[in-house]
Amino acid sequence: MTIAIYPGTFDPITNGHIDILERAIKLFDRVVITIARNSSKNPLFTEQERLDMISGVVKKYKNVEVDSFEGLLVTYARKKKATAIVRGLRAISDFEFEFQMALMNRKLDDMVETVFLMPNEKFTYLNSSIVREIARLGGEVSDFVPPLVRLTLERKIQLSRPSTRQ
Repeated sequence: MTIAIYPGTFDPITNGHIDILERAIKLFDRVVITIARNSSKNPLFTEQERLDMISGVVKKYKNVEVDSFEGLLVTYARKKKATAIVRGLRAISDFEFEFQMALMNRKLDDMVETVFLMPNEKFTYLNSSIVREIARLGGEVSDFVPPLVRLTLERKIQLSRPSTRQ
């Protein structure tokens, strides 16, 4: 059985992430979509909220597991018996960083390959930061995230706004 890890912050998961996941599902027997806990980032959603959103969105896929991890990705991959790490490349600007990470991961464990997948061109401009900003400014995000994520995002943004009552 071939297992791949699809790591990310997923704050929130977008249609672009889902597109990459669907491409990975075609290549691997099992895909573990996992939230990388990163203390240097300040996510809008808690880890549990992100796990819940991802689980709700991917429940229709039989060969997808949702998880989170902390530490080295290759250590986590070994623990999961994965042979590949899936990374999405939207633009050339993604490549340099992702290439460095892939080479470092190969140096740490040459049994785990990094597989770069390109999303459908309609998602090449899309990322979670842009989606959060559009939502904060009251814009419509239906084209960018699954319905469950849109609802969760709208609720979260609404709760974070200061009350205007006197």
